[in-house]
Amino acid sequence: MSQDAFEQLGLTSRETQLYQTLLKLGPSSIRDIAEHSGVNRGSAYESLKQLQSKGVVSYFPKGKRRFFSAESPDILLDLAEEKRQRLDKTIESLKNTIIPNLHQQQPDYHQTNVRYYEGDDGIEWVLRDILNVVSDQDHKEYCVFSSKPIRPYLYRPFPNYTKQRIKLGINVKVIALGDGGEDAELSERKWIKTEGAVDASYIAIYPPKCAIISLASNNFPSAVVLESQDIAKAQQIIFDTLWKML
Repeated sequence: MSQDAFEQLGLTSRETQLYQTLLKLGPSSIRDIAEHSGVNRGSAYESLKQLQSKGVVSYFPKGKRRFFSAESPDILLDLAEEKRQRLDKTIESLKNTIIPNLHQQQPDYHQTNVRYYEGDDGIEWVLRDILNVVSDQDHKEYCVFSSKPIRPYLYRPFPNYTKQRIKLGINVKVIALGDGGEDAELSERKWIKTEGAVDASYIAIYPPKCAIISLASNNFPSAVVLESQDIAKAQQIIFDTLWKML
């Protein structure tokens, strides 16, 4: 019999053992309960008092001794129902009172959440995050700064990324640093001419996040994702201003 269900009701393994022993024995003295359960009398007595307070066990005097009796197993369902009702009230209180009050206690500034990712698996996670975040927005569009050297490596871990983006109805605006770049549905592209070598970089702006992807030595990709409405808004303003000028 799984102990997990009993623990959810607040019963320890010892209390569960004693309750099951009492169900088998019927009304019994502490000495008989200890003997049949394998729990010493002192520990058994303390646990039986706990079971009594939880309504699972009752007792009655018989001469100079105290006899304990297990309540019907149906009591466990009653305990579960009481626990669920208390939990429902707690959830309602959290939603309507506690969490709103806690939010009011936070300082009046926006904290930036920063995450780092490495390798093809990390880049794939970032690309999927872009799709997940943007697909949930009313205006399904994000913006990108992309340099030529990174393009062969960007979609290597997620080769059908563009197809997935189009399937989700997501638009993208790209300011490309250097020549090249694919033409695809639901995309607009403008170019900035460059002279000399350009470092491999890719910056995606998808509020409330910005992702920066670059290549380290041996073309090893790494990424930083910043989750900040303020930073994303500032980057969006820079992008929109430059877009109008090109």
